[in-house]
Amino acid sequence: MNKKTARVGELGVKIAQMKVDLDDTKEDLGETTLFLKDLEGNCKKKKEEWALYKQMQGEEMLALADTIKVLNDDDALELFKKTLPSSSAAMLQVGSSHEKNVRLKALGVLKARGSTDPRVDLLSIALHGGKVGFEKIIKMIDALVVQLKNEQTEDDQKKGYCTQKMDEAEDKKKGLMQVESDTETAIEDAKESVSTLKSDIEALDDGIKALDKEVEEVTVQRKKEHDDFSETYAANAAAVELLNFAKNRLNKFYNPTQYQPPAKKEEGGASFVQLHQHSDGAGDEKPPPAPEADLGYKVKTEESSGVINLINNIIKDVEKESLEAELEEKDSQKQYERTMDLSSKKRMEDSKSLTDKTGALAETEEALVTSNQDLKNTRIELMNIHKVIGELHGDCDFLLKYYEMRQEARTGEIEAMGKAKDVLNGADYSL
Repeated sequence: MNKKTARVGELGVKIAQMKVDLDDTKEDLGETTLFLKDLEGNCKKKKEEWALYKQMQGEEMLALADTIKVLNDDDALELFKKTLPSSSAAMLQVGSSHEKNVRLKALGVLKARGSTDPRVDLLSIALHGGKVGFEKIIKMIDALVVQLKNEQTEDDQKKGYCTQKMDEAEDKKKGLMQVESDTETAIEDAKESVSTLKSDIEALDDGIKALDKEVEEVTVQRKKEHDDFSETYAANAAAVELLNFAKNRLNKFYNPTQYQPPAKKEEGGASFVQLHQHSDGAGDEKPPPAPEADLGYKVKTEESSGVINLINNIIKDVEKESLEAELEEKDSQKQYERTMDLSSKKRMEDSKSLTDKTGALAETEEALVTSNQDLKNTRIELMNIHKVIGELHGDCDFLLKYYEMRQEARTGEIEAMGKAKDVLNGADYSL
């Protein structure tokens, strides 16, 4: 009874905990749903912004390329020479043959790099046109170098960010996938355990019922055997008593020395054998005189001994049968008691096992519910991390794919502009 009460208490605590877990799960589900909704909205907005950014960048690059192409045309340069004021400092610089050579050398340095950056092409136009002074071109070079270095720094930072975040996301994904696999394995094991426990519980319950039925049948059979024994034993005792009475009566006549007078009975008591010699309707009339007879009676000793021996043999057989029946009864009773003892122990063991397995089944089913909820939560996390990874790929793949190429291009452009600046400052590079 105490165990059942304790079990009821434990189940009550577990139910309360499960209700709390259910409330927490509902709250987490609500927060996760809101987060997912916000994430989808933010992702959609970021994709639209990125698409717009790429579109604007493409349009800007196209506009710059078209502008450079137009401004870099020889006819356009000749037109600029004719239309720009001849009194400007730029025109004075163009008139200088030395300056022209310097411009051409600087221009050659820039073109030798084969830059694809429109901003570098604008510098080339400025040098080729001869309308912009060295000082201004040098400032343009310095500003562009700073800009390129800043862009490279941004690429470096973004590359580090992308690499770190993608590694973290992939590690988390692998961890979640492992958790998912482990949880699925745990669920399958729990399902198998539940099935096995249910089969064991059913088998134990059937076994206990069969054992109870068998005990009932054995008890009924034992009672019947005992009743049969009691009846037989009583009948044999009565037969022996009757045979001894008959033998004693014969001894009274044939063997007076062996005769045993019956015990005195209380008045009114009935003797074992009553001999009535009353004749019906005889009254008090005197009998007629007896006829003459030979009163020399001869006792048949041999015949009487044979009868007495026969009675003795019958008594021995009956007593032997009673003794055998008594021994058999004792053996049957001992076997019955042993069977009852073994059955009682077996029932106690099976009942305990049934209780233990029922408790294990409840715990396993509870663990199965928890594992299913954990699996659901893990798959939600996996779905979210897949979205994060997708967003990172969308934002980082282009940079990571062309990072080295962009870095190399910027480095080359910075070196070329550095050499062009040196040429404009008077350095001599043999081309």
